[in-house]
Amino acid sequence: MDHSIADSPLGHQTRYVSHYDPTLLFPIARASSRAQLGLREHLPFYGVDIWTGYELSWLNARGKPQVAVAVFEIPCASPSIIESKSFKLYLNSLNQTRFDDVAQVKACLEKDLSAAAGAKVLVELQSLDASHLQISEVNATCLDQLDIEVDSYHPNPDLLRVDAGNCVSEKLCSHLLKSNCPVTGQPDWASVFIEYTGNKINHENLLAYIISFREHQDFHEHCVERIFTDLTRKCAPESLSVYARYTRRGGLDINPFRSTQAEAKPFVERLLRQ
Repeated sequence: MDHSIADSPLGHQTRYVSHYDPTLLFPIARASSRAQLGLREHLPFYGVDIWTGYELSWLNARGKPQVAVAVFEIPCASPSIIESKSFKLYLNSLNQTRFDDVAQVKACLEKDLSAAAGAKVLVELQSLDASHLQISEVNATCLDQLDIEVDSYHPNPDLLRVDAGNCVSEKLCSHLLKSNCPVTGQPDWASVFIEYTGNKINHENLLAYIISFREHQDFHEHCVERIFTDLTRKCAPESLSVYARYTRRGGLDINPFRSTQAEAKPFVERLLRQ
């Protein structure tokens, strides 16, 4: 069941529960934000929201604390996102909860998160020495050193330009994406990666467009979908993937990925700011 964001724990004083309570999870329907972009039943993209939980802990059968890093994959076709503070509160509720083994923890997380999102959520639990936790190298052209003048700080797709007749395949990135929480107004910082084939997108204009999110208030997932939608409509690429790696808050980072290709996968993992 989805609720109004005003009823969520975000922005309110809350009591931290340390024993298992799946009712803490607070789903928010994706449909209303997508409707603002003209997205209805048939989505123009595939993708997943990849969350990383760095503060997961529980007790084993003998009461000894266990820790792990969790990776959660929520399909973008799920009817709901899960509000991040409620996600954190739910994970905290495992702190004093006993489980027989790691498999039982994983099964519990998948069951509860899938029920909240309305679709199958995949969970991977990683030990703290896992090589997956290493910082990724970024194999993309960074736009951030371009010397541009900026005066637009709300999403402005009219900034986008293409060089018609000059078809390219590029991987581009910027670490200057910033948006704000729609409830608390707190800043959300991210690196955004854009991979496409099609008429060459003007790099200076693309950077100005990315910066134009600086005062925009929306959830991480919806910002990425807005970028994907604006690039699709203004630049008409033959193929397109948009991926944002947001810095963590409360031990969680959120990393939405959207692509025209069902089989496409993100080409970067954990970054320096994560």
